Parts: sequence; structure tokens; C-alpha cells
Amino acid sequence: MKTVLIAAAVSLVVALFGTPLYIRFLVARGYGQFIRDDGPTSHHTKRGTPTMGGTVIIAASLTAYAVAHLATWWVPTMSGVLVLFLMTGLGFVGFLDDYIKISKQRSLGLRAGSKLIGQSIVAVAFAVAALQFKNAEALTPASTKISFIRDTAVNLAFAGIGLGIALFVVWAMIIIASLSNGVNLTDGLDGLATGASVAVFGSYLLIGIWQSNNSCSIKIGDPQCYQVRDPRDLAVVAACVLGACFGFLWWNASPAKIFMGDTGSLALGGALAGLAILTRTELLIVLLGGLFVLITLSVIIQVGSFKLTGRRVFKMAPLQHHFELTGWGEVTIVIRFWIIAGLFVGLGLGVFYAEWVVGTK
Repeated sequence: MKTVLIAAAVSLVVALFGTPLYIRFLVARGYGQFIRDDGPTSHHTKRGTPTMGGTVIIAASLTAYAVAHLATWWVPTMSGVLVLFLMTGLGFVGFLDDYIKISKQRSLGLRAGSKLIGQSIVAVAFAVAALQFKNAEALTPASTKISFIRDTAVNLAFAGIGLGIALFVVWAMIIIASLSNGVNLTDGLDGLATGASVAVFGSYLLIGIWQSNNSCSIKIGDPQCYQVRDPRDLAVVAACVLGACFGFLWWNASPAKIFMGDTGSLALGGALAGLAILTRTELLIVLLGGLFVLITLSVIIQVGSFKLTGRRVFKMAPLQHHFELTGWGEVTIVIRFWIIAGLFVGLGLGVFYAEWVVGTK
């Protein structure tokens, strides 16, 4: 628990005091956000606001993870390292996308194909490595079984180990792409994605600690124990990102002094995907990250409706911009969406705990 507290505190301090320094650095070089002309007109005042703030979140998380382990002389685990690798790798892809937008002063960064290739390389490397590195109990960081609150009976390796690995890689890529793009679509208003991420990472902090206290390596033979390789270290990772988001939110809240950019949204989505896969809660993330799911669905519905019928369901997608165009104030939308995110997290944690209670009866 000491490591978790140190991780959260260090990442909070680094992000809180490091962000204004980074803002000065970006302003000095003229690295400001490009605003699309076809978006809400209220956003035009944000043109030139420093972006790529996700770099601070990543740096704060990595620093906190290293400091927490050094302070407690606890060797980092492969599960923790893999989640941070996924977060950093996707963040780098987002950084390239942001940098091209800024340097070229256009809304298009990396081309869709190049961006997809970059995300795929990172996701495949993560997925393949996650099925390696067995511990003393022969557990690997990830499992070829599809999970909800724990591994289910649906095993992707039903047709052989080789095919099982390939199917797992595809499954992991779907999860990673869905979450990284979901957070990216949510990042459209000051503080919206950052605040929603705080709630979801907070839930994974609790899940990691709970799984650690009820791990099968401790409660041998207990049918309700959790077959997760490194739950306590995954809680440390969640604490690192949680603290970093909190510190960054101080500067990202309306009126934002800095945007996280694709650097941050892809990184946070990757971290959530990594935590979901390695804590064996792959389907539970649909509830925990319900706000991201809703906003992603709004885009799918809008595009699908327009292509099939020529009509739009919403005034504008993603969903938060629809409410902007109906007259809601930005701060009102953000706070109400935070509430929705919190309700989804509460529902997800309730389902997680209910499964435990029912299983112990």
C-alpha cells in the first residue's frame, strides 16, 4: 500500500508543478492547438492554446512508478511495465500526430494509415509479450480467455496455441483501439476526458488492491480468488496515472491553459486497455468506461445514419458537441458528463463487488 500512495503522490506533484513549466516551453516555441473551422464557433477562441500536454501525464506516470519502486525497494513487475509500455507507445504515436498538426498548422496530422500502423505495432508488441513471462504460479500477465470480472470459459486458444495467440492479438487490438479512440473522441472540451479518466483509473486502483488482497497466491484453493499475475503492481500503475491526471486537470480545466492532445488521449486509452486486459476485466471496462462508450457510439450512429439515410441524428458528433450546439455551456456539459462517468464507474464497481458477494454465498 505504501508503494501505491507514493506513486499517486509523486505523479500528482510532478504533473501539478511540471505542467506550467511545459506550458512555458510550448508557448515559447509557438506550439499551439489548431482549431477546425467546421467545429463549434465557441472553440475558435482556443486557437493557439498549447497542446501535447499528454507528454506531462506520461512523464509524471513513469517518474512516479520508478520513484515508488525505488523508495520501497520493490522490483517492478512485467505486468506494470507492459501497461506503461502500451501507454508510452501509443502516446508517442499521438505525439507524432500532434506535432505534425502544429508544425503544418492543419487539422490533419498523421495520415489514417500511418497512424493505424503505429498503433498496431505497439498493440501487437504488447499483446504478444503479455502472453509470455510466466511467474512462479505459471501465470502470464494476460490470458487467452476472454474475461468479464475474471476469466470466462471462452478460450481463444480452443483451436491450438498458435491460433490462440493470433486470436488474442486481434482481440487485444480491438480493445486497445476502442479505448484509445474512445478517449480521443471524448477529448473535445476542457477537462472532459481528463476528469472522466480520473474516475476510471480510480476504479482500477480499487480493483487492483482488491484483487491483490484476494489473490490466488495468497488464498490458495479459494474458488473466489483472482488469477491475476501482478494485481498490486497494476494498482500502482493506476495510482501513477490517476495522480498525473489529477495534477494535469488543474491546468486543463476550463478555461484550459493546455490540452492533452492525441498524445494524452491515446496514452490514457492505452493505459486503460492494458489495465483491463491484465486485470482480467476486459468486458467490465464497457461499464467502467461507459462515458467513452457512449461518446464513441454517438459518432458511429451519426456516421451510419448519414451514410444510410442522408440524415444526421445529432446536431454534431461526438455527443458533447451536440449539446454545445443546443445551447448548453461548456462547463455545464463537462460537469454533467463527469457525473455520468462517475455513475458508470459506480455501476461497474457495483457489478464487480456483487460478483464476489454472490460467489461467496
